[in-house]
Amino acid sequence: MTSVLWFRRDLRLRDHPALLAAAADGQVLPLFVLDPALWGPSGDVRRAYLLRSLRALDADLGGRLVVERGDPVQVVGRVAERCGARRVHVSADAGPHGRRRDEAVERALAADGRELVRTGTPYAIGPGTLVTGAGRPFQVFTPFSRAWRAHGWPEPAPAPARVRWVRDGGEGVDGRDWPREPDTGVALPEAGEAAAHARWASFREHALAAYDEERERPDHDGTSQLSHALKWGELHPRTLLAGLDGEQGPGAEGYRTELCWRDFYADVLWHRPETARTYHKQQLAGLRYESPGSELFRAWCEGRTGYPLVDAGMRQMRGVGWMHNRVRMVVASFLVKDLHVEWMHGGREFMHRLRDADLASNMHGWQWVAGSGTDAAPFFRVFNPVTQGLRFDPDGEYVRRYVPELRHLPGKRAHTPWEVADGYAHGYPERIVDHAHEREVALAEYARVRRGEG
Repeated sequence: MTSVLWFRRDLRLRDHPALLAAAADGQVLPLFVLDPALWGPSGDVRRAYLLRSLRALDADLGGRLVVERGDPVQVVGRVAERCGARRVHVSADAGPHGRRRDEAVERALAADGRELVRTGTPYAIGPGTLVTGAGRPFQVFTPFSRAWRAHGWPEPAPAPARVRWVRDGGEGVDGRDWPREPDTGVALPEAGEAAAHARWASFREHALAAYDEERERPDHDGTSQLSHALKWGELHPRTLLAGLDGEQGPGAEGYRTELCWRDFYADVLWHRPETARTYHKQQLAGLRYESPGSELFRAWCEGRTGYPLVDAGMRQMRGVGWMHNRVRMVVASFLVKDLHVEWMHGGREFMHRLRDADLASNMHGWQWVAGSGTDAAPFFRVFNPVTQGLRFDPDGEYVRRYVPELRHLPGKRAHTPWEVADGYAHGYPERIVDHAHEREVALAEYARVRRGEG
């Protein structure tokens, strides 16, 4: 019997439970659907990386990947009928759109006597699995992480003994439905499963032991930079956790914790899908904000705020489609609390520009900074972009890497060009706001909302 393996956020062949289930049926037709509902809103960086990852997957499949464009509700059933498949296998999707889409596909397949089979999840522990002792969703990370560790996760799925891949008359990656890769001008890393595993092996050997300290340094290569590979499922977090077995110390523990945060935010979105676009804590919806159409917002987007760490982060995102996590927090705080622009506008800019843009992690990370999410940093915690730069980029190397106008300034002077006689000699912009003043404005606005004033 032939079945369909419908790839989505699981663009790999190793540690793939849905592949095992499909292989057990007999012949397997590998399918990817270019869904306009997801392709349309994606930024060019995500599109370009996805296309490269699909090419890598197709190469691993010996050129057998079938690519179809259109609404999966029609496309999946059409492909299943064409190849005579009674079952369509997938990894379960936990996102709001994915859940609705899969329910619609399941109904359409059932109406034609076919079955959608969900096996596995993109997370170490599937969203919705863990609940408090009272049976409620977790609202705070620390108790969730304790439950997460106590629950544990499966071992990586074994490789199937044999997969009999087939390809029908559908289009492949070079067919008429294959879009041209956008010209992003962004330096993207190598895509695909093999590249992800190579990066993981290198990180484990050279950087894992020092991860707990080095992960805060944007000037160092101290993180795994596997967020995009996890986003697209080029490897599974279960594989990473298995690779940490036996590893002790703060580096390994810190890395496990970061994987747990990913599961936590997916769990929050599972229970509260509306929080991708609305406030988790509704009280802060009463804050007054500036228009995102302002020149200040454009300056933030383009990395010309006059605050070197902020500008370096925004230019890193535009240059490589990724930003260091510490810097993400700083630039988010600057937008919300210095420029007074509502968090979801920054979240959308990140979703548009980042190659690893994940709805749950991205939008709930923004809510954390804005003080409106789970485990929220208090609104009155306002990151100082200068002291953050001096602390985490003490020699100014990160700033000079992404802000060429400041490369003439040695050491930590790159963080304070206004203190140097020739600090603006190469066209770097002056500060667009005064941080100390805007911090007071933000805190006064927060106090007004806390008092319940309209």
